Amino acid sequence: MTDVYRALAHPVRRKILAMLRKRAHTAGELADAFDLAKPTLSGHFAVLREAGLVSVERQGTSLIYRINLSVAEEALSSLMNMLGVGAPEAPRKAASKPKGRKS
Repeated sequence: MTDVYRALAHPVRRKILAMLRKRAHTAGELADAFDLAKPTLSGHFAVLREAGLVSVERQGTSLIYRINLSVAEEALSSLMNMLGVGAPEAPRKAASKPKGRKS
């Protein structure tokens, strides 16, 4: 899971994932969306692949990237559980009436 969090920590990788959430993209399409050198972008793709957040398929000379939503959802769920977000609250005890007073 550490690889997933490391991958999600960088804004370029988060933008790549946001683009892939809409549809699959070729490496060239993704590269056109960023003003980065190809080796830098390739490094970002590698981090995403190693974390299991994207899959890549070769079609002829093109590389097609797709998001792996199950890994992203698992990471989000794990993070939410760790932070206690969305966890059910413990039932509260009913407030007791002060002694000596009648209602």
